[in-house]
Amino acid sequence: MKKFFSKEVKIAVTVLVSLACLYWGLNYLKGINLFTPVNFYYAHFDAVDGLTDSAPVTINGYQVGLVREIIYDYDTGNLRVLLSLDKELKIPVNSEVIIKSDVLGTAQIELSLAKNTQYYEVGAEIAGRNAAGLMDNVSKELLPSVAAIMPKIDSVLTSLNKVVGNPALVKSIDRLDAITANLERSSRQLTAIMGGQVPDIVSNVDSITGNINALTADLAQVSASLKQMPIDSTMNNLNATTHNLRLITDKVNGTDSSLGLLLNDRGLYNHIDHTVVSLDSLFMDLRKNPKRYVTFKIF
Repeated sequence: MKKFFSKEVKIAVTVLVSLACLYWGLNYLKGINLFTPVNFYYAHFDAVDGLTDSAPVTINGYQVGLVREIIYDYDTGNLRVLLSLDKELKIPVNSEVIIKSDVLGTAQIELSLAKNTQYYEVGAEIAGRNAAGLMDNVSKELLPSVAAIMPKIDSVLTSLNKVVGNPALVKSIDRLDAITANLERSSRQLTAIMGGQVPDIVSNVDSITGNINALTADLAQVSASLKQMPIDSTMNNLNATTHNLRLITDKVNGTDSSLGLLLNDRGLYNHIDHTVVSLDSLFMDLRKNPKRYVTFKIF
């Protein structure tokens, strides 16, 4: 027993255990659990840019395995990727293994499972392809557009240089500076005017407001006086006077009164006119022949 557990044996056992722990630890750090049962499949690609060992294998974002090894086939020139997948996972026939890269260039494998009831056997080789990355889309879609835009940008820059180098632009900027200076000076003058005259204007407005208030008070007193006046009796007297005037006018215009007859009788007017004419003739004859009408006797 002492020979079996000699010093050399103990050292050998310790080294083997240490190597086993080291191997297990390295695989564990890579995400490989040696105590978990897995199935191995192969996938072939033309290029595996960014893909490394221990890269995750996912289905719809859920990790179902790891990349265990990347092998270059010297006969065909293709790259074979050894996939370590969960033992419960069954891969339908015609499924695809897709390499996808993120913005930073890190690649991972996405399994696209087909709708099929037949499944690959463990160790089978599955078709693989590379998904178009962000930079591929940029190079295929954006760069041609940028190349088409560049001549237009060059023409725009040329036109901009002509505009900037035009002397009229410098003159316009000088005029703008002058206008700005005038506006600043006008603003200062307006501030001075407002600071000097606004108080007077405000005081005048206050005095006008006071006069309006006094006038309003006087109008209120006049209105109160008008309310106290006997307007109803005055209106009644005025109506009565108007009625009497209307009666007198009717009398004057009618033929029932003497005044009405004097004013409205045509025959009386003719007689009076004839009398006036006769009196006029009489006065003229009296002037011409006074002796005929007046006798003077002198004693």
